[in-house]
Amino acid sequence: MAVQPPPADQRIVIENAAIATVDAHDTEYARGHVVVLGNRIESVGDGPAPGWLDNVVRRINAEGHLVTPGLVNTHHHFYQWITRGLAQDNILFDWLVALYPTWARIDDRLVHAAAQGSAAALLKSGCTTAADHHYVFPKDGGDILGAEIEAVQELGLRFTALRGSMDRSKKDGGLPPDHAVEELDAILAASEEAVDRYHDASADSMLQIALAPCSPFSVSTRLLRESAELARRKGVRLHTHGSETAEEEAFCKELFGMGPTDYFESVGWLGEDVWMAHCVHMNDSDIAKFAETGTGVAHCPSSNARLAAGIARVPDMLAAGVPVGLGVDGTASNESGELGTELRNALLINRLHGTPTALTARQALRLGTMGGARVLGRQSEIGSIEAGKLADLALWKVDGIMHSSIADPVAALALGALPPLALLLVNGNAVVEKGRLTTVNEDRIAQACARAAKELAARPI
Repeated sequence: MAVQPPPADQRIVIENAAIATVDAHDTEYARGHVVVLGNRIESVGDGPAPGWLDNVVRRINAEGHLVTPGLVNTHHHFYQWITRGLAQDNILFDWLVALYPTWARIDDRLVHAAAQGSAAALLKSGCTTAADHHYVFPKDGGDILGAEIEAVQELGLRFTALRGSMDRSKKDGGLPPDHAVEELDAILAASEEAVDRYHDASADSMLQIALAPCSPFSVSTRLLRESAELARRKGVRLHTHGSETAEEEAFCKELFGMGPTDYFESVGWLGEDVWMAHCVHMNDSDIAKFAETGTGVAHCPSSNARLAAGIARVPDMLAAGVPVGLGVDGTASNESGELGTELRNALLINRLHGTPTALTARQALRLGTMGGARVLGRQSEIGSIEAGKLADLALWKVDGIMHSSIADPVAALALGALPPLALLLVNGNAVVEKGRLTTVNEDRIAQACARAAKELAARPI
């Protein structure tokens, strides 16, 4: 059952906290307050909250804590929670070939368990909104998208479900096994049905749909073109993997006679309604085209490192004006499953370009909040702490042994160990308290995921 929004007239008051609003001016308060009314932020400011407030159901003395916007995850594969730790030392193409046969045996029941594991890890690391890219739909797998959505709604995570797809198998020159792909017409029909059944375009939306053919090496050109046409007719966004590895670039040049960005441009896949995962191997022309068209990027630093894909040119993208957010990626290539730790990983990995200011602590926080909100097209609703925005907030404890000697609380978050999460509000609801999920039994989720992983591993290929 979906978590319901709180009563519209009740207030939660957070006081005496350090606050990083991540608004347009990067406003911060050393000792400020946030007032939540129903599912929205009523006010934020310096000093104590106004004394006249009524119907306050909870007043929090947040001394020694940092309040930030809830983190926004722009790319994930929830189903991979039950295939972690496999193909540990492979590059992307070899990793995919090793895991596709296992993933092709998945079904809706196993996806439900995996989605709850992935969503739980995200929530416990400060993430309040996530986009998940599911593209494996075996013929006998049942209602996989519906199972995933149901699983996430039970935990209270704000969700963009990406109806993915693959129609280019080994027989067509792709990587997936033949039985792991769908027919093009069936994909388009299922994609339209998903939008009609689930997509909520309202400002308060807890569930949106985007269309997401998997990658240039696993889908046909016709699928890319017709998915773009369908998405724009239905008013939803588009997502795929792009420029992830050198092997992908070589694949595109061999098959299409051009690099990934030029190929995507040729099929109508650049624009403000599009974002792509990884974008590691981008030249100056590619970055300029993304900036000119407003095409977004989901930067996945840990996964890029795990698969030896390379270091994305995030500082250059930001300088050019490309919308960039953070992504965990699937937990078969980022076993931690946490978004909070990606702030630090993004900061450190991008400094390997050789510049100590390539990414600052505050830029890392912006990538994980407003950057992600912009990539998902929800920057007017989430991503910063401003009056009128949705009450998606993270309260981090930064006065403990691991952080108390760091005077700058944002540096404590982005450079130090991930701080304990004292409270996470999604849509005004407390979904994490003192590091524990409140809406479900997380020990039960852990047990269900362990069973699902064993069951999937035992299924015959």
